[in-house]
Amino acid sequence: MSVQPDDKDDGSNIEDPKSGNPKIKDPTDDSNTIKDPDDWTTGDEEMTGAQRSYLKTLCEEAKEPFDDKLTKAAASKRIDELQHKTGRGLKTPAKREGSG
Repeated sequence: MSVQPDDKDDGSNIEDPKSGNPKIKDPTDDSNTIKDPDDWTTGDEEMTGAQRSYLKTLCEEAKEPFDDKLTKAAASKRIDELQHKTGRGLKTPAKREGSG
């Protein structure tokens, strides 16, 4: 029985140089998952519906004004700022005022 390569490549067949197995990703390699919003080719486009919805929720929780004119890149940066302020979406929640 011979093993044939997959007909479809969903991008998950990245070789882990440590194992030599092309089916196993290096879990420490996040080079393709984190990119500065300033470098996005579509960063100057209008923010997505998902960004708009999440940003609106974060603004309400943080009691910050919501700017519906942000670009994709600016919305991403603002979401990051508000996640740190509210603790929402972070692995370790930020300590909120009045708690603890």
